[in-house]
Amino acid sequence: MTDRELVAAAVSASEYAYSPYSGCRVGAALLTKSGKVFTGCNIENASYGATNCAERTALFKAVSEGETEFEKIAVFGKSKDGADIYFYPCGICRQALSEFCDENFTVITAKSPDDFVTDTLGNLLKNGFKL
Repeated sequence: MTDRELVAAAVSASEYAYSPYSGCRVGAALLTKSGKVFTGCNIENASYGATNCAERTALFKAVSEGETEFEKIAVFGKSKDGADIYFYPCGICRQALSEFCDENFTVITAKSPDDFVTDTLGNLLKNGFKL
């Protein structure tokens, strides 16, 4: 699967976001090493701490289906005011991904299917916590 196709899946996933508090709609698409794609969206909650990000939604769906080896993730977000910015994974999502992915895991952050940047998890999470 190409990066552009994975980003398109993240864009589609963002349509399901439940974000009445921030107004930000975020979608993620996680590609497994077996070729499956798991998508997720952000799901907010009035208690804020119970909110779940799109990246962790996709990750938890994949793990709950028996997938634990991943190739890359694409993340797309749209802010309440429509600002054209890259939505990078938050620190909690970076840490959650590091449980299953090494430092070379590819993170794609997109403004659209045609406008995206790539980085590595190791660059985004320096000295992540590991047991």
